[in-house]
Amino acid sequence: MKKAPQSLPYEQGKWAAAFAPRAKGERRYWLIKSEPDVFSIADLYAAPKRTTCCDGVRNTSARNFMRDGMKKGDGVLYYHSNAEPSAIVGTCEVVREGYADESAFDRDSEYFDAESVRATPMWFMVDVKWTSAFTRPVTLPEIKATKALESTALLKVSRLSVVPVTPAEWELLCEMGAEAK
Repeated sequence: MKKAPQSLPYEQGKWAAAFAPRAKGERRYWLIKSEPDVFSIADLYAAPKRTTCCDGVRNTSARNFMRDGMKKGDGVLYYHSNAEPSAIVGTCEVVREGYADESAFDRDSEYFDAESVRATPMWFMVDVKWTSAFTRPVTLPEIKATKALESTALLKVSRLSVVPVTPAEWELLCEMGAEAK
């Protein structure tokens, strides 16, 4: 039987703060990416209960963030990737913590992984629920031009579809998007 995926002890990793023990009631923040022609913020709003799963993630770092970092109640920035322009367009909230990504076991899915085993899943997903749309998108060029965001994970590890966001970055990005409730 295939072993469950392992990770370095998180306290040794670059993103240790995303996995550190939490204070009671502590909320953390994340950014997830989706191509708008695949699943947009409008699609999330239109989904039953304004909720969907974030499946199909096939990068181990992003998987670890979903499997071990994201917790129910955490805030999530919704980013439209491969768009003109790419931008943060709203927010959602984690409503179900990491669980096995069923698409890995589905032979008809583009995300099928022949090496995945149900007893020791390799790939995980979370469920998120729409909370708001930004009044205006916060574009990637605008993020790159903002000094206070120069160290954001979105820019440092831009290939990842799930990255942590600091509380200060969350506040600033929501302010920049003039978040509509």
